[in-house]
Amino acid sequence: MSDTENPGVESSQADDGNEPIPFWQNVLDNPFLLLFLGVTIPTVLYVIWGVMEIVTIPLAK
Repeated sequence: MSDTENPGVESSQADDGNEPIPFWQNVLDNPFLLLFLGVTIPTVLYVIWGVMEIVTIPLAK
């Protein structure tokens, strides 16, 4: 079966491996980076949320 018979399927010979790896594939393939982001992002968001809550508390008179 040639490539002209089934145009939706790429040939394994056409993939020469010279394509650059996409940025997000590198991010998602790194488990330590995912762990770091999974701990850091919620921590930063909760700290910001906590500061906003403290700022909105009215001052005692």
